[in-house]
Amino acid sequence: MSAPLLEVKGLAKHFEVPAETFLGPKRRIAAVDGVSFTVFKGDTFGIVGESGCGKTTLGRTILKLERATAGQVLFEGRDVLALPGGELRRLRRDIQIVFQDPFSSLDPRMTVARILEEPFSIHGILPDRAQRRRRIEQLLDVVGLPKAALERHPHMFSGGQRQRVGIARALALNPKLVVLDEPVSALDVSIQAQVLNLLQDLQKEFSLTYLFIAHDFSVVRHLCNRTAVMYLGRIVEHGETQTLFADPQHPYTEALLSAVPVPDPALEKRRKRILLAGDVPSPLAPPSGCRFHPRCRYARPDCAALDPALAEVRPAHWAACPVAPFADAASAAALIEA
Repeated sequence: MSAPLLEVKGLAKHFEVPAETFLGPKRRIAAVDGVSFTVFKGDTFGIVGESGCGKTTLGRTILKLERATAGQVLFEGRDVLALPGGELRRLRRDIQIVFQDPFSSLDPRMTVARILEEPFSIHGILPDRAQRRRRIEQLLDVVGLPKAALERHPHMFSGGQRQRVGIARALALNPKLVVLDEPVSALDVSIQAQVLNLLQDLQKEFSLTYLFIAHDFSVVRHLCNRTAVMYLGRIVEHGETQTLFADPQHPYTEALLSAVPVPDPALEKRRKRILLAGDVPSPLAPPSGCRFHPRCRYARPDCAALDPALAEVRPAHWAACPVAPFADAASAAALIEA
C-alpha cells in the first residue's frame, strides 16, 4: 500500500440553526460528526450515502471551505485546518475540487479562457501570456474540448461540456488530490459514462488521487477502489470496494446495496429488496445509541443505548455495528433472540 496522502481524524462540522421560539435555546445540526479515514496516494476513495447524510459538507470541510468544529485534516502530514492564510493558499495548488453542478460552478460572465486562466493569475504561475495560453489550450485538449471553446461562455455548452471545463480548471495547477463532489449526478446517463471514463484516463495520465463523493452505488463501484458509507454524519462502514459490495457488514450498507439494480433481468427478479422502516431521522435530534437502530431489521434492545464505534471485522474492512460479524439474516435473528 502506498503512503497516506490525506488523513481525516475525528472531523466534525456542526451548524447552528434558529431556535424554535424567540427565547428558546439555540439548536445544532451535526452535519459531520467524528469522521475518520485515510486516503492513500493513487486511491479513488468513495464517500457514499443518502442525500443529507453529510457527504458534501465533509468534502467542503476537508478543503476548509467550511470551518471545522473539531478534528484534524492532515495532507502529507500537515494539518490543513491549522494553516495560516498564506500557507493554505499555497496548499490549495495541491488540492482541487470539481463541484456537483456544472451550471452554477462556472462564472457565466467569463469566457472559458478567463475561467482557466484564473488559477494561474491567483497563484502567480506562468506570468508569460503566451506560455499561459499554450497551457490553457493543453488543458482543453486533455479534457476533449476544441480550442474554439476558449472564447465561448458557459451557457453555450452542454452540461457534460461544462463539467469538462470544471475538470480542466481543477487540473490547471497539477494537483495531487482532487475532490469530486457528485461530478456526474447532474448529467444524462450517456454523458455520465463519458465523464467517468475521462476521470479514469486523467488519473492514470497525471497520477491523481480522488476523493469521490456520490450517492450512486453503481458509479462508486465502477470508479472507486475503496469506499466509505455515511449515515447521519458518520461513517458506518468502509473497506475495499469489491469486498464491501460482495459482503456488506453493516445493515445500512446491506439495505442500500439491495436497492441497486442488476442488469440481468432473471437475477433481478429473484433478488429480495430490503425495505427500511420509517424515514431518515432529523439530524437536529438523532436517535440515541446507534443512529440506525430505529430502521434496522437486526436491532436489539441495547442498540438504543449502545453507540458502536468502527471496528475491524476483517482485514482492512471496518463496520460500526455489533451485528456486523453476522452477515446473514438467520444468524442475526438467532443473536437477537438470544
